[in-house]
Amino acid sequence: MGGNRRETGAKYERKAGKYLESQGYEILEYNYRCRLGEIDIIARDGEYLVFCEVKYRSDSKSGHPAEAVDRKKQQTISKCALYYITRRGMWEQASRFDVVSFEGDETTIYQNAFDYIGG
Repeated sequence: MGGNRRETGAKYERKAGKYLESQGYEILEYNYRCRLGEIDIIARDGEYLVFCEVKYRSDSKSGHPAEAVDRKKQQTISKCALYYITRRGMWEQASRFDVVSFEGDETTIYQNAFDYIGG
């Protein structure tokens, strides 16, 4: 089942990328991986470097998709973002964390969905 979930995830990450582009974002990377974890999409939105998590639910039985981005996941994304910024020397770049959620046919962007969590 792991491969199937991965395929579904990749499909929705691409769909999210297209949606973000339609909203004026420029996609820089999909599936950025480092030793600390993974970020689904890294994009630019105006002056912001955006680290984006993509969540999908076929229905609301499991809760809203954005709720799946819990504190532990936020911390992992934060660490990866810091690693990305450090590796590229982008300290002056304003950044934020967005979540794109798919619930059935509905797509929602939560800009600035959470703050950086160190630790």
